[in-house]
Parts: sequence; C-alpha cells; structure tokens
Amino acid sequence: MKEMPTVAEKLRAAREAQKLTINDVAGKTKIRTDHLRAIEEGNYSVFPAPVYIRGTVKNYAALLRLDTAQILFELAAELNHTAHLTEPPPLTGPARKNVVDHLTLWLARLNWKLGAVVVGLLFVVAVVIPALWLVRKHKTHDPLASLPPAVYQSSSSGDMLPLPAHK
Repeated sequence: MKEMPTVAEKLRAAREAQKLTINDVAGKTKIRTDHLRAIEEGNYSVFPAPVYIRGTVKNYAALLRLDTAQILFELAAELNHTAHLTEPPPLTGPARKNVVDHLTLWLARLNWKLGAVVVGLLFVVAVVIPALWLVRKHKTHDPLASLPPAVYQSSSSGDMLPLPAHK
C-alpha cells in the first residue's frame, strides 16, 4: 500500500512544478528561507509554536495555489503525531502570586474617575492648603517690627533727623 505524501512533500512538489526556487518563494511570501526549508523537510522543531507552523504553511500553500483548507487539515493530522506540538503552551502563570501581581490586579480594578478625584483632593490638602497658610502668615508678619528705632543720616549734609516713633 502506497503512503500518502506529507504536507512537506506536497509543498516541495508544487514549488518545483511551478519552477520556483526557495528564494523566489521567500521573496514573494516574506517567509525566511530557513523556515521554508524546514517546512519542506518536515522539520517543525525550528518553530516555537504550532501557530507559526500553520501560518507559514498557509501562506506557502496560498502562494502555490493549493487547497489551503485541505493542506491545513493534513498538517493538523501530522502535528497530532508529534507530542511537543500538540500541547498548547500553558496560559497560566506561576501558582504563587507576588506583590506585583496583586498590585496589578488592584490597579486594574481601580475606578480611575474616583481615583482622579481622590488624588486631586489629596493634592489640595497636601500642597494648596499649606501654601495658602504660608502666604497668609507671611502677609500678617511684619519683618520690620523687631527692629529698634533708627536715626537717618544724610550723606550730603551732616544733619540727622529722627525717624517717627514706632506704634
């Protein structure tokens, strides 16, 4: 009984029938030449995940005007025989959550409109009110009040006039 050709063999045969080189296909599809060679050899280990394999094969088959749905169906059957390509990557993170995880979750749940109002109020309490208090205190404080009465001396004439008495 004759074996069915693999997806890799079908792609290589279709490319050669159309007299295209690997470089021609790479130029038209923008797929790297090493990935095209790996696909044609059936070496899927160069791809980090099955989604990249499927995308590459789909684009390659479309360029060669092959039935992409049938090619992808056959590819899925081939990939199911490879253990590391059938398992989807884990979607959950580590079991233990750290401070950053909790902080990120808390920030994601935060009502940002309410948070902006609270930050505005804190700004008023921490900056504006003390600034107003300092300005008001500065206006009521007379820096000349603590000076003793002085005598004015003119530099041109030697006359001295007393300053008015301080009340």
